[in-house]
Amino acid sequence: MKPTRPKASAPRPIRIGPRGAAALVLVTLIGVAAFGWPLLADRQSGFAHSQDAPWLFAALLPLLVAVVVATLADDGMDSKAVAMLGVLAAVGAALRPLGAGTAGLEPMFFLMVLSGRVLGPGFGFVLGSVTMFASALLTGGVGPWMPFQMLAMGWFSLGAGLLPGPERIRGRAELAMLAVYGFLGSFAYGTIMNLQGWVILQGMGQGVSFHPGDPVPANLARFVAYCLATSVGWDLGRAVLTVVLTLALGTTLLKALRRATRKAAFDAPVAFDPGAEVARDTPLKRV
Repeated sequence: MKPTRPKASAPRPIRIGPRGAAALVLVTLIGVAAFGWPLLADRQSGFAHSQDAPWLFAALLPLLVAVVVATLADDGMDSKAVAMLGVLAAVGAALRPLGAGTAGLEPMFFLMVLSGRVLGPGFGFVLGSVTMFASALLTGGVGPWMPFQMLAMGWFSLGAGLLPGPERIRGRAELAMLAVYGFLGSFAYGTIMNLQGWVILQGMGQGVSFHPGDPVPANLARFVAYCLATSVGWDLGRAVLTVVLTLALGTTLLKALRRATRKAAFDAPVAFDPGAEVARDTPLKRV
């Protein structure tokens, strides 16, 4: 029988099966613990993230592989999706050096928003983490902050994949939603990364320094003051650039990503049409 495919329809995000979802939840729990444990540590615990970064990185890499393997096992991702992952990660890694270090301008963020939206939260998480890892190798930005950047960027891209209405919201409404998410997500990324660096820096003043062993509300109040004093301008530059690029290039890039997803047919089932086989084998009558 001749295999046929259904008519082209709007491409759906790559789905997450139960094993992929479980792996994502495990990665997220480890990430939350890695970022937040110094807030609960006592004064003699040795709270510097530079000490736990190698352990986090050692745990993160196999867990990222586990997310991919679990998604493959759940039939949510195939070799074509893995190839697209590599291409998008390479593009994102190449985009980051174009603005990094200049008022927080990082053009890779808009690509992560659009890719996560089209290809789904699981794909988005892996893409964000792999892109940050590749860009760190490309720019020489390898350090104790890198595994935390991988986690934060993975969450940023995952969030774009969880936005509502992937099959219903289109056009200007979708673009506006992605721009708002990119704006807020850029601040969220900066805030999460501030938490990683803030616990290491000492001697900045009683109002903004981290005090190990102090009550969590008191330290969180100092953390908010630290963010307002040191990183609002940097995060604002990243957020504004993400909004501008999303509004300017979002329509074109969304169409390109959806076209590529449709042609790759990640989730298209194969159907068999017995009628087509019979018609092919039936000889034509002469008149």
